Amino acid sequence: MPSLTQHRLTKESLSVANIKSQKKRVLTNEKARQRNNAVKAELRTAIRSVNSAVKSADKESAGTALTAASRKLDKAVSKGVIHKNNAANRKSAIARKVGSL
Repeated sequence: MPSLTQHRLTKESLSVANIKSQKKRVLTNEKARQRNNAVKAELRTAIRSVNSAVKSADKESAGTALTAASRKLDKAVSKGVIHKNNAANRKSAIARKVGSL
């Protein structure tokens, strides 16, 4: 059976419920899930770029990457993708690494 991401989002392919409003919720939940996964992937990439800049001991690029990652984390919080404490912990961790340079 193909996964939901390989399938086209159609009412027939995703619906399990008989109620019209629930069929709509199934569609919107799937779209939200895909959007959340994309945002989380961007966050991982941004944090990874900070870590690689710290590893190469490049203070300037680490600072730029830290700023970009912090903005993405804040944006994810405002969109409801991650919790604000999760973002704060991640920002603190990468800021500590950049500060140690």
